[in-house]
This record gives sequence, structure tokens and C-alpha cells, in this order.
Amino acid sequence: MDWAFVHKTWDKWASTNVGYSGHPLKAALLINHDPTGPSRLLSTIAAQEGIKANPIELSNFMDFIKQNKLHTELFVIGSNQYLVTTIHENWFSARCINTSKPAGEGVIVIQTAAYILVALYEGSIGPASRAMAAADQLTWQLGRKNL
Repeated sequence: MDWAFVHKTWDKWASTNVGYSGHPLKAALLINHDPTGPSRLLSTIAAQEGIKANPIELSNFMDFIKQNKLHTELFVIGSNQYLVTTIHENWFSARCINTSKPAGEGVIVIQTAAYILVALYEGSIGPASRAMAAADQLTWQLGRKNL
């Protein structure tokens, strides 16, 4: 694992993509995850920006993914509950069902070879497209090193 590359890439990416004013994402979380590893191997937070992830919530979220409950259950990040709306081979998106934001909130979750990126955004279709582009940019950079 090339931690120096990951952290340098994350820092550069987060500085231009995560924040409240003019950035496509309001928060992002990078989770170290090996889907082929033993079940006793816990996923850990590799990096986070704009969010303070709770380890218990993280564990519940990872169980949601590992047990493939995307079609049947909600998941929680922070104080928000999300309902999955789109599922693809290595990513899915969801909308917040208890938001107080008029335009809504959403999340894009992308799995790479070694990580899961959780990208949170505010808004509807336009912001979702910008969030996907930002998330795809980081996962492409990680994919160059097969991470």
C-alpha cells in the first residue's frame, strides 16, 4: 500500500473538491477496505474531510455494503438516513430521506480495489453530476496505482 501517494492525492483532491462554497462535495470519507480479505479484518478510515465519522456508524455502514442490503434497507451517515436510488457494478448513489435542505442531499459511494469513497453533496441533479465527476476523479487517480 502506497500511503504517501494516497494521502498526497487525497489532500490535493479534497482541497479542490470538498467544502461548502463552490465545491461539488460538502464532505468525503475514504475507507480502507479489502473485499477479498478475511472477515475479521476491519475497515478503517484512511481520510476524511468535512465530516467526523463515527466508528460504530462506519461499522454499520460497512456491514450494509458487505451484506449487500442495498435493495432492502436504509443506511445512516451522521444524522442522515439514505435510500439507495442507483446501483452499478462498483458504485451506488443514494438520497437522504430526512434532510432539512430544500434541494435535498445525496451520497455517492464508489469501491476501488483497496478503498471505498463516500462523497456527500447537497442538491439535486446538477450537484449530483458534479459530485460524481469529483468522486470519479479521485477513484481514477487511485486506480492508476491499483488502489
